[in-house]
Amino acid sequence: MAREMRDRLENKKYLLLYGYNSVGKTRLSAAFRDIGWEDGNHHDTLYYNAYTEDLFTWNNDLDRENESVLRLNTNSNFFEGLEGLEMESRIQDELRLYADFDFKVDYGNGSISFSREVGANRIGNVKISRGEENIFIWCFFLAIIKVAMDNSIEDYDWVKYIYIDDPISSLDEQNAIGVANRLAGVLKDQEVNHEIKTVISPHHTLFFNVLCNELKNAEKLFLSKRGNPPVYDLQSTGDTPFFHHVAVLKELYQAASSNNLYTYHFGMLRAVLEKSASFHGFNRFTDCIGREGIESRENLHGRLINALSHGNHSLYEPAIMSDEYKDQFREVLDRFLQLYHFNIDLIQGVDGEA
Repeated sequence: MAREMRDRLENKKYLLLYGYNSVGKTRLSAAFRDIGWEDGNHHDTLYYNAYTEDLFTWNNDLDRENESVLRLNTNSNFFEGLEGLEMESRIQDELRLYADFDFKVDYGNGSISFSREVGANRIGNVKISRGEENIFIWCFFLAIIKVAMDNSIEDYDWVKYIYIDDPISSLDEQNAIGVANRLAGVLKDQEVNHEIKTVISPHHTLFFNVLCNELKNAEKLFLSKRGNPPVYDLQSTGDTPFFHHVAVLKELYQAASSNNLYTYHFGMLRAVLEKSASFHGFNRFTDCIGREGIESRENLHGRLINALSHGNHSLYEPAIMSDEYKDQFREVLDRFLQLYHFNIDLIQGVDGEA
């Protein structure tokens, strides 16, 4: 699949790849990166994923808890050649859009310290929050993208591909839109190196749709898996922004019809119900499957979905549903599709694709 994506990029500038959590996007990004080593014995991909985030680790002052710094794994090519490129100002240009703290990079020690103003005072050695840490690492990466795409800088001339996997895991909807717009603006900048190709693989539907609108000529794909051991599938989403809930409903309908149901399908169904409840102004996802005059049945379905969409019944440990659970699952899915009039031909895979 990673090789197929590289082949597609021969004729495309961007690939947008949607997939829900735990479907295998991070492993796919690593496989894409590794092909550069296999084919040419050198790296050619600047990537952002869970591995990139792990290049930054906290060195907490456990004794006094007042001198925490963020350590950089300077053995990585990710940080190669940064000193002397005024990275602090490049990162700050991005960071000021989302955060109010300051930072200082110590290249000699491979560390970053943070500070912020509180009233009239400046407090140093701040331990920033997890969300702030994520946005800082993202801004760090975005600044490196701009360096790599700058034709006048040779330190990153090895970059042939940029691969971005789930950059907004801790951001709210407003910041998700802002990050997507900013990323698209950087990639479309007329002054940058347009020989570099880009893959972006989010699980956030709004982020994906904003990029679809901004990167109009990108190829749009959907990554899914089924079965145990898993079989992976890569499909085109067509020329319009991708509606994740329709594709998920199609997958759930086909799984129910073929009796190939796993407990993790309850988690996927719950996600669709929660988004539908929010869209229609309900407080609970069970309002989307409630039966008039049969409140106890609604509560039963709610408890069942709650139980089987958490813990050991997650995507990480797929298990086949019992026959009783399969009947309950089909009842909830059928009730939902009766209450909300989706294009059933699309869901069933008749004369179209989801």
